[in-house]
Amino acid sequence: MFEFIKHIEEAFRETFEFLTNPQQMTRLLGMILNIILILVIAKISIKIIHSIVNKIFHSQKTLKIKVDEARMETLKGLIKSVVKYIIYFIAFTSIIKSFGVEVGALIATAGIGGLAFGFGAQNLVRDVITGFFILFEDQFSVGDYVEVDGIGGIIEEMALRVTKIRDFNGDLHIIPNGEIKKVTNKSHGKMRALINISIAYEEDIDNAIKVLNEASEDLKRETPSILEGPTVLGVTDLGDSEVVISVMAKTVPMEQWAVERLMRKTFKQAFDKQGIEIPYPRRVVINKEE
Repeated sequence: MFEFIKHIEEAFRETFEFLTNPQQMTRLLGMILNIILILVIAKISIKIIHSIVNKIFHSQKTLKIKVDEARMETLKGLIKSVVKYIIYFIAFTSIIKSFGVEVGALIATAGIGGLAFGFGAQNLVRDVITGFFILFEDQFSVGDYVEVDGIGGIIEEMALRVTKIRDFNGDLHIIPNGEIKKVTNKSHGKMRALINISIAYEEDIDNAIKVLNEASEDLKRETPSILEGPTVLGVTDLGDSEVVISVMAKTVPMEQWAVERLMRKTFKQAFDKQGIEIPYPRRVVINKEE
């Protein structure tokens, strides 16, 4: 117990001597201010370079150069990510130097433990390499609607190491690029809009299909997002109290749901205009006394 108290007293004495030594205090404050200055300069540099990158890509839009806008947004995010990592690395080496450590000697020493470091950083390297392949193979871009490992949503940002997906609930999913195994891109090519509309068994099927064809022609002329169709496929099911007719159209990406809603509204109005009944549940009550 006495030895423990003695060690504490020695520690307090050494600390007091250090704090009362003007040279030591000046050196400590200088190192702290140097570190703060380096971090501030790094943060400001990142903001300035990001602003320059934004202006470069914005000027490309104003010049109306024909390029894939989604791909350019992806490239912009990747450049920002690379710039951020490079500046932080430079800041880290500058801070190490302020402690009197030679960066060259540190790198040489790191070569000894390079194998261990390689095993520890292999996930990071995998994420970065996968990110580059995703970009150059144009698997997806910012703004695309994709499904990755059961997570569906819009690509909000693609960085050097991670990809950020915003689902339709508003949740943001951050996925390391190295963990992306299978991607379903639902924004490339024509999208399918498919609806089923029912008529009563008492109605004339041929007349109903004729009305749907006429309404489809009007809908195609008035809706630029429809690329093909709508095409009346015919009777696809016979229900308990309904005859089901399917109609399909091809749309531009991300417009398929809006077109489906518009098709339902248009066909319902066309049936109402022609007096074609859409079945709904009914209950018949029979009074035995009557």
